[in-house]
Amino acid sequence: MSQLACAGLLAAGAVQAQTGNAETPPPERNRFGWQACQAMGADPAAQLACFKSWAESQLPAGAPPPDTATAPANPQTGQQATPILLLPAMATEAPDGKKIGCRNTNYSELSRFWELQRGTDCDTFGLRGYRPISLMWSGSDSVNNQPSSPAAGHTVTTPFNYRRNETRLQISVRTKIAKGMLASGSGDDTGSDSLWLGYTQQSYWQLFNGAISRPFRATDHEPELIYIYPHQIDLPGGWKYRLSGLALNHQSNGQSLPLSRSWNRVYLMGAAEKELGADSRLELQGRIWQRLKESSGNDDNPDIADFIGRAELTGFWQINRVHSLGLTLRHSLRSEARGSARLEWMKTSTSIADSASLRYHVQLFSGYGDSLIDYNRRRNVLSVGLSLVGW
Repeated sequence: MSQLACAGLLAAGAVQAQTGNAETPPPERNRFGWQACQAMGADPAAQLACFKSWAESQLPAGAPPPDTATAPANPQTGQQATPILLLPAMATEAPDGKKIGCRNTNYSELSRFWELQRGTDCDTFGLRGYRPISLMWSGSDSVNNQPSSPAAGHTVTTPFNYRRNETRLQISVRTKIAKGMLASGSGDDTGSDSLWLGYTQQSYWQLFNGAISRPFRATDHEPELIYIYPHQIDLPGGWKYRLSGLALNHQSNGQSLPLSRSWNRVYLMGAAEKELGADSRLELQGRIWQRLKESSGNDDNPDIADFIGRAELTGFWQINRVHSLGLTLRHSLRSEARGSARLEWMKTSTSIADSASLRYHVQLFSGYGDSLIDYNRRRNVLSVGLSLVGW
């Protein structure tokens, strides 16, 4: 088939498309053009020109023609330089040219984590990481073989035979279920508020205790509903206050008596950050909570806040692309001071530091509440393993 015939068919198709022939459906109108080009396989250059003309005929009126480039000649095969039709790229930018997405490193870590700005929005109902997903060996100075609580019927009478060395497992995920409820700005400095649903599960597994069939010593479930309001408030010393939050939190171990432990609380939170360099930053987050009252007959652990605490302060230092340190302090806010301290170090492989989410993880915990069953037992625990973060 000649190029003239091809052009004639394409022209006829274009005219037909513009006049909107009601008797012929759109697929029937369009198929003659590309079939004419397909029939020109013996002449690749003419076939490509035909396809280009057909593609241009499918564009809306006034649209610019598609871009083309030239593939270089290959002397070894005798292939001549050939024009190439460039397909349009997928849109990765907003109309004002800013990149979109919660992986955009042009924004700070807090902005990406909570999607505080328009350019970090990954929309709703996408599954994201929350706390680290961990697989770790844990060794402690003591193990709780006879858990107890002031609540009636909540004290174990026959001690268990647990070992101090065990495996610690944690999964933690979240999803944004709503946005733009009270704040929905079009610019980066305003951002949108958001509502998140999170879930964390932590288990201590007696993997090395074959004598008692390697049971799970403790498994805690922690669903929570979190509301986040974005800020851009400059603070002294180069710090910037980034968010305020309000959350409803439930934590329980899903056990029956005498091991049942649970509580509900409401907490307020706030977070600030300071950029130290291209690969270094500081973050500071505070939380203070109020336990929701339960009837004495349903309260598994009436004194839990006196041990685990009523407030928490977390500091995080991203030293460089590879190393990071974190410290979390909890306090009971009472004269008989109790709580805990958790010091963490993470390291990623230098070969994949720009993109890896898997980290070597070392954690040292001292105090009360490393698990719900241990809420009123002081323990020192060293954990070493791997964690998945920031995915």
